[in-house]
Amino acid sequence: MKQIIILAWRNLWRNRRRTMITLASVFMAVILAIAIRSLQKGVYASMISNAVRFSTGYIQVHAKGYWDDQNINNSFEYDPSLSAVFQKNKDISLYVPRLESFALASSGPHTKGVAVTGIDPEKEDEMNGLAKKIIEGDYFNSQPQQGILIGDGLAEYLQLHLGDTLVLLGQGYHGATAAGQFPIQGIFHYPLDQMNNTMVFLSLPDAQLLFGAENSLTSISLMLQNENAISSAKEFIEKHVDSTYEVMEWPAMNKTLVQEIQGDNAGGIIMLGILYLVVAFGVFGTILMMTMERKKEFAAMIAVGMRRFKLTFMVIFETIFIGLIGIVSGTLIILPILIYFHRHPVALTGAAAETYQQFGIEPVMPASLDPSIFLYQGITVLCIAILSAFYPLWYINRIPVAGTLKQ
Repeated sequence: MKQIIILAWRNLWRNRRRTMITLASVFMAVILAIAIRSLQKGVYASMISNAVRFSTGYIQVHAKGYWDDQNINNSFEYDPSLSAVFQKNKDISLYVPRLESFALASSGPHTKGVAVTGIDPEKEDEMNGLAKKIIEGDYFNSQPQQGILIGDGLAEYLQLHLGDTLVLLGQGYHGATAAGQFPIQGIFHYPLDQMNNTMVFLSLPDAQLLFGAENSLTSISLMLQNENAISSAKEFIEKHVDSTYEVMEWPAMNKTLVQEIQGDNAGGIIMLGILYLVVAFGVFGTILMMTMERKKEFAAMIAVGMRRFKLTFMVIFETIFIGLIGIVSGTLIILPILIYFHRHPVALTGAAAETYQQFGIEPVMPASLDPSIFLYQGITVLCIAILSAFYPLWYINRIPVAGTLKQ
């Protein structure tokens, strides 16, 4: 067997032109397959990251019934024992308290409905980098009675600048009137227009005072060390909190997003299947050409005493070598490019960007470096190459030696 492997390796380089043509087919197949799948998964990861970091967290704890009726009356009084539960689980890296409601924002003759979120400044910034999104003014500090943070889209609509006053009017806890005046402390910019146009942030004490919900929260969002630990972390929390709380995972809170990803992923798999079909014909065509060019060689080797099954194994090893070389070289070429686009995502513009923002998705296309992408695409392309070798194997076992040598 060792001699057959050595002979197969040497045969590859005996006719470099033929080998390079076959290698090119596998090489391009690997590059295209990995690039397409990496960009798809990168977009999915970005969508999930936006939903998790800016909204729900990987897991959210709230009062039972709040998710079906997201009303400030369904808030809960914060119990310090919850923090102790979260700190006991090593998979939970961060817990972020929030008080969320709606209000009418007014400035002079201009009014607009906004989502008001009371936050813990330090934890919120650790979760989603809110402080880095400030383009004018300052982020919150630890002092009470601070101002308000608004998006640049909302500031433009209401014609507000730093230091101006924004009036919030709404319904507070248990029907109380919520009204307050807040100076504009900072203006932020998110890649998502929806957040820029409709969101305002208050410090948690200021929001609780505004809505008359002292020491109350609508939710606690949890971030994890490892996103694969969602189920175990949820089970742990459910065992250690009473039945007045509801614990939900991010897929259950973002069903529309999950359905969008599943639908797009199905389309991506179909597109990848078409690519593989084209690649299979390309690889098979080059191997068919190689077989026709070598039919006298095969006949001569059989004529001088080489067993057909050994010749079959030699061709199999040749195909495996070609597949492996193409896969490794293609991966090495595409990997630095994907690393670059992982760190510097492609920023979408025009109609594509508008479409993304309509669905609340940041208009960027990062590349994913998930190892499974490289593994699965490599295995698939190698299988295609091996399957393409079936014709040479069939031909070798049926080749008419005498007739072929006489041609």
